[in-house]
Amino acid sequence: MEVILVRHAIAHERNHRRWPDDSQRPLTEEGVRKFRKAARGIAACLPTAPALLTSPYVRARETAALLGKVAKLPKATECPELAASESAQRGFVLLRTRKERAAILVGHEPWLSQFLAAALGGAEARLRIEFKKGGAASIEFKNEIEPGQACLHWMIPPRFLRALRHGGARQQQ
Repeated sequence: MEVILVRHAIAHERNHRRWPDDSQRPLTEEGVRKFRKAARGIAACLPTAPALLTSPYVRARETAALLGKVAKLPKATECPELAASESAQRGFVLLRTRKERAAILVGHEPWLSQFLAAALGGAEARLRIEFKKGGAASIEFKNEIEPGQACLHWMIPPRFLRALRHGGARQQQ
């Protein structure tokens, strides 16, 4: 299974008066504008017919919706396993329930870095990974969807995703 990891775009700063529940914090206008461009770059790198799965937090759902619109994907499925408060190990369980050959996971830090570290290095891996807001990575599980069984294909920060042209990456493959 190919798995694309996407960190949510730039969201408003934490503000307990405006959003007493941090899960309700939305994207900023700048975040929407920048991610719309980055989404074109991500779309150029996507496998065929991926499932679009998102954290239930507003900022992740908004990011997934932008990516879905740009990449012409079906509506995202909310998955509580991808919430910022969850263990990254729940991501493996979630992926094992999926029938698709590819999935996009839209989520948060440190969840994404922890999941990526575990996928590449095993459950106890302590890799330092900087996952920028609006950035993406691609890993592949050839056989079992287990810690330490993934291969990293690419990891691209948002500014480089914004520079990609739609279709360019697929044409080179």
